[in-house]
Amino acid sequence: NSSSHHCYLLHHLYAICMFCVSEFWGDVAKDFFWKSKHTGQFLDYNFDVTKGKVYIKCMEGAITNICYNVLDRNVHDKKMGDKVAFFWEGNEPGDELKVTYRELLKQVCKMANVLKSLGVKKGDRISIYMPMVVELVVAMLACARIGAVHSIVFAGFSAESLCERILDSQCSLLITADGFYRGDKLINLKMIADDALEKCTEKKISIHLFTKCLSLFPSLSLSLCLWCVYACVVCSVQVPWNPEVDLCWHTLMEEASDECEPEWCQSEDPLFILYTSGSTGKPKGVLHTVSGYMLYTASTFKYVFDHQPDDVYWCTADIGWITGHSYITYGPLANGATSVLFEGLPTYPDVSRMWEIVDKYQVTKFYTAPTAIRLLMKYGSGPVQKFTRRSLKVLGTVGEPINPEAWLWYYNVVGEKRCPVVDTFWQTETGGHVLTPLPAATPMKPGSAAFPFFGVVPAILNESGEELEGPNEGYLVFKQPWPGVMRTVYGNHERFETTYFKKFPGYYVTGDGCRRDKDGYLWITGRIDDMLNVSGHLLSTAEVESALVEHEAVAEAAVVSHPHPVKGESLYCFITLKDGFDYTISLEAQLKKQVREKIGAIATPDYMQNAPGLPKTRSGKIMRRVLRKIARNERDLGDVSTLADCTVIEQLFQNRCNTA
Repeated sequence: NSSSHHCYLLHHLYAICMFCVSEFWGDVAKDFFWKSKHTGQFLDYNFDVTKGKVYIKCMEGAITNICYNVLDRNVHDKKMGDKVAFFWEGNEPGDELKVTYRELLKQVCKMANVLKSLGVKKGDRISIYMPMVVELVVAMLACARIGAVHSIVFAGFSAESLCERILDSQCSLLITADGFYRGDKLINLKMIADDALEKCTEKKISIHLFTKCLSLFPSLSLSLCLWCVYACVVCSVQVPWNPEVDLCWHTLMEEASDECEPEWCQSEDPLFILYTSGSTGKPKGVLHTVSGYMLYTASTFKYVFDHQPDDVYWCTADIGWITGHSYITYGPLANGATSVLFEGLPTYPDVSRMWEIVDKYQVTKFYTAPTAIRLLMKYGSGPVQKFTRRSLKVLGTVGEPINPEAWLWYYNVVGEKRCPVVDTFWQTETGGHVLTPLPAATPMKPGSAAFPFFGVVPAILNESGEELEGPNEGYLVFKQPWPGVMRTVYGNHERFETTYFKKFPGYYVTGDGCRRDKDGYLWITGRIDDMLNVSGHLLSTAEVESALVEHEAVAEAAVVSHPHPVKGESLYCFITLKDGFDYTISLEAQLKKQVREKIGAIATPDYMQNAPGLPKTRSGKIMRRVLRKIARNERDLGDVSTLADCTVIEQLFQNRCNTA
C-alpha cells in the first residue's frame, strides 16, 4: 500500500542522507527528558585513524539520566504507573510474577539507595552475575540511576571468565545469586562466584562484593543470593556463606527508602561495559554511553517491532548478552512497553513451552534466535499447533544469519504466513539493529538482513579497501556512526582502534562478510576473522585454544568452526600432544572439562581429533583454511603450495571425527 511504500522509501532515504541524521535524531530526542540540552552538532566523530584519535560523540553537553527516562518519565509524565512492565515467567510452569512500572521504579530506587549506602559512586563499576529474574533488571537500572557502570556477566560463564571480567573492568561490587534452575539442571551460581572471587584474591586484587538473598523457590528450599565483597549476611543454609564478604539483599532492601533522586549524567558518560570475545583470546570490554544508546535502542525497538501501546513483547534472549540489554531492558522500557521476561528453556518441560507462553500472555511481538528455531523445527509443527498463537503480529530473529529453511518454517508454521519476519543484524558493538527489514514495509527475502536502519550507511569493501558497487561480496563496513555505536574498549582505546578502524581507515569494520544482491538486499555471510558464532554467541578460537593448551598433555591446539544443524556453528578442535602422552577418550573428557571451566559450557567442543601435526606455512602460521576443509571432509583444499609439510594433511583426514 502507499503507506508501506512511503515507509520503504524513507528507510533508504535516512540510510544515505547524512543531512537528515541530525533532524531525525533530534526529533527522537524530543520525547525524552533532558536536564540541559546539547550544544553544537548532534554527532561529532572521526573514523579515520590516519587523521588522529578515533572518537564518537553524541549530543555533547546534554545532561540526563537513562533510568529516569525509562521509569520516572513513564510513571509520572505519561501516567503509566499501573501498566505492566514485565510478566516474569519462571523456569517451572506456574512460577510467575507481574511487575508494574510503579513497582519497578520503587524497587530500583531502593536498590539505588542500597548501593549508595555501600559507598558506590558515579563512575564505579559494578559486576552483575545473575539469572533471568526481575532483580537483574532492578540491579542494572539501580546502577544507571546513580551513574554507576554495570558490567553484566552471562550466568553461563565460568568462574575464570567471571574473574577475568571483574578484574579487567576493576569492579568494586559483585551482585550474584546462590543458584537457579535451568530446565531440570541446578546451576550453583554462589559456588561459581565464590570461586571467581578466590581467583581474584589470588591475583592480589581487592574486590568488594554484594549479595542478594531472594526466596524464589520455596518448594525447593532454594533461595537466590546476590552478594558483594567484604560484607555479606547468611540468607540460606543451603549455600556457603562468608559473613566477612556476603550481604543479604532482602535485609538491605527492607531498610532502604523507595525514593532516590537520579544522578544527572553527561551525554557521553559511560552507561555499561559488556564483554565480547576478541580474536586475540582476551575478551573486549565494549563500552556504551548514556544518551546515544538510549535514543538508538528506543528508536530501533519502536520501528523494527512496530511497537504499539497495547503490545505484549517477548524477547527470549538472556540479559547477559547485548540483545537482553537493548531489547529486554532499555529499548522496551524507553517505549513504555509490556514485556515477558523468561527464565527457562524452550524445551522445558516440553517442546511446546514457548507457544504456551505466547498464548498465556497474548504475545504480539516475538524475538528469538535462529538456534532456537532450528531446535524446535526438529519436533515438527505439532507442538506449535497445540496453541493458537493468534495474538502474534511480528516475528524477529537475532544472533546470527538465519538459514532460509528455518526462516520459512518460522514464517509458515509459527506465524501462519501472516506475520512479517524481521531478520536483524547487529553486534554488541553497534548497540542496536543496524541492518533490518521493517515490518510490512520491506518486502521480505528469507535469510536477508535487507537494508540499513535510519542513519546507518553500510558499504562493502574488497581486500584492497575499495568500495564495491552493485551485486558483490566482501567486507561489511560502516561509513559513519549512529548514536548507539560503542565508544571504546574499556581501558584500551588502542585496541578499539586496531580492531575496528585500522584495517580500512575511515570505516568501522564489523568483522563480518556481506553479499549484496541485484535488488540491493544485504546478506551476512559470516565472520571473516578467527571467531565462531555458536548458538548466536560469539566465541574466539584463540580463547578456546588457550584453554586447551593449559593442559599438561597438550603441545598445540587449533580450533575451527564446523556446521551444526541446530547451533549454526560448532567447535572442531585439532589437538597436538606432547611426547609421552597418549590420545585417549579420558583425555578428551579432561580437555572438554577444562574448556567448560575456563570459559563456560557454551564453549564445550563438539569434536576433537588427534593431530600429530598441523598444516603450517614455512613461517609457522597455521593454515586454518585447510583445517576447516579437513573438519568438513572436503578434499578440494585449494592452493597448499606454501605448506611446510604436506604429509600432515592425509594423516589429519584419516584421523578426522565422524561428524555425520
